Amino acid sequence: MLHIVDDEEVIRDALCWLAQSRGIQAAAYDSADAFMKALEGRPAFDPGGDCLLLDIRMPATSGIALFETLDARGLTTRLPVIFLTGHGDVPMAVSALKRGAFDFFEKPFNDNTLMDRVEEALAASRNAGATAAVSERLAALSAREREVLDLILEGKMNKVIADCLGISMRTVEVHRAHIFDKMNVKTAVELARLLK
Repeated sequence: MLHIVDDEEVIRDALCWLAQSRGIQAAAYDSADAFMKALEGRPAFDPGGDCLLLDIRMPATSGIALFETLDARGLTTRLPVIFLTGHGDVPMAVSALKRGAFDFFEKPFNDNTLMDRVEEALAASRNAGATAAVSERLAALSAREREVLDLILEGKMNKVIADCLGISMRTVEVHRAHIFDKMNVKTAVELARLLK
């Protein structure tokens, strides 16, 4: 989902239309506060990826202040930010990029170049989401399941794992089933691919 935060309605409408012309779902907000309110109401990130097109200069909360809030909450990896401004300068752009912004565009911008970067940001968000999902699944494993997982990844058979850990082969089978269930895989090959 492409999130557009800009205080100018004509810009929001144009960017929504541009996104839809590329098959990208978009939502527009007239202020940083409206976006934050909508973000609080969302249960999770979009599996298709998220990107934020953010105007720098807006009344009340500026785009830079919103970016700093999102960054402090650790959200800018899953929600890459592309700044838009009609008043940009080189030091502002360099500063934003150094602090983790995905990109920086001055108005007027090239529509195709901007949408290409939005698609790249959405792909980066999907990748970050997939990595986070795997980390969450790994965190759900017990200490013993992690030991069994490591031996599975080494290519060890159940009997060898049982001998290594001093447990019964049936216990290894139960741990293996729990690991596959928690990691959402069906085979050791899928597990290895997921964790490569």
